[in-house]
Amino acid sequence: EYAEFLHCKGKKFTDFDEVRQEIEAETDRVTGMNKGISSIPINLRVYSPHVLSLTLIDLPGITKVPVGDQPPDIEQQIRDMIMQFIARENCLILAVTPANTDLANSDALKLAKEVDPQGLRTIGVITKLDLMDEGTDAREVLENKLLPLRRGYIGVVNRSQKDIDGKKDIKAAILAERKFFLSHPSYRHMADRMGTPYLQKVLNQQLTNHIRDTLPAFRSKLQSQLLSIEHEVEVYKNFRPEDPTRKTKALLQMVQQFSVDFEKRIEGSGDQVDTLELSGGAKINRIFHERFPFELVKMEFNEKELRREISYAIKNIHGIRQVLPCLFTPDMAFEAIVKKQIVKLKGPCLKSVDLVMQELINTVKKCTKKLATYPRLCEETERIVAGYIREREEKTKDQV
Repeated sequence: EYAEFLHCKGKKFTDFDEVRQEIEAETDRVTGMNKGISSIPINLRVYSPHVLSLTLIDLPGITKVPVGDQPPDIEQQIRDMIMQFIARENCLILAVTPANTDLANSDALKLAKEVDPQGLRTIGVITKLDLMDEGTDAREVLENKLLPLRRGYIGVVNRSQKDIDGKKDIKAAILAERKFFLSHPSYRHMADRMGTPYLQKVLNQQLTNHIRDTLPAFRSKLQSQLLSIEHEVEVYKNFRPEDPTRKTKALLQMVQQFSVDFEKRIEGSGDQVDTLELSGGAKINRIFHERFPFELVKMEFNEKELRREISYAIKNIHGIRQVLPCLFTPDMAFEAIVKKQIVKLKGPCLKSVDLVMQELINTVKKCTKKLATYPRLCEETERIVAGYIREREEKTKDQV
């Protein structure tokens, strides 16, 4: 049996006391000597004919109050570190909870529930069963009745700090654990499904099943990526940097991509959604449906004056003839009045045109950011498209 560390390449550790000392020493080297933390893992590989093939990531428990050199946001940092690992769909979550605490307050189960609400990847482990108050037990939990998990719970009894200090070896600890479960009246009936050796077997089997379930999708994803890469290799197999046709093709592809990006930002089907402000088509839509009506509402309107103007227009149309009551306003009078009122709409219309054109130019600038590695192309694209937009702006204003 021996062990190897990734940070000590070529060195084999045959004494596991030295392994423990190296873990402590490397922790101090990375985090300092006063309880600091780091998200950089210590990679340890153990070779032995007596262990099963498992990859375990030992994550820290959540610290509520910072001590030593720990930052004020230590709880959030540790939470983010844990979530970084357990959120991965291809890993199993070993949620460890002490038996002498309330299971409903378990941080491990709470975090596991967030990323695995169906409990498909979570295995519960109950420790410190030997430290429970006299007259109490965790039978309901271990029988999966209190807070059920699809993969259930397994109880273990680890070495105490006194046992570790007294150099109690693992074999003796496993025998003591076995004796505890066989002799305890609450756990005797389930002793064959408790303990560290059983946990090892369950983990190995669960991991094997999990790999078998996820492998087809993983293989399919790899094959898809491989086909994509092979296609790219085929495209660039005969690539010559100075070939003018290649340059022309690359230029056309970038211009086409710009066109697609611009259309997506206006149509609202882009891959990236801005959550901070309105932009592109959404902002233009708002200008037409909110800003323009608001500008119309702000227009001053004197109904008394309008009625007087209508009266004068009708009388002037009739001249010396007698004005008789009629159902409809004479066409010429109606046209004269309407033209005068429509002229008042010119201001809000021109303002809306300015706002729309400004948003279109802003959208062009956002789309040309992807061409930033080619400053000249970026500049020319922006100049040409913005110029075309301004031409349309002038024509629109003329129509107004």
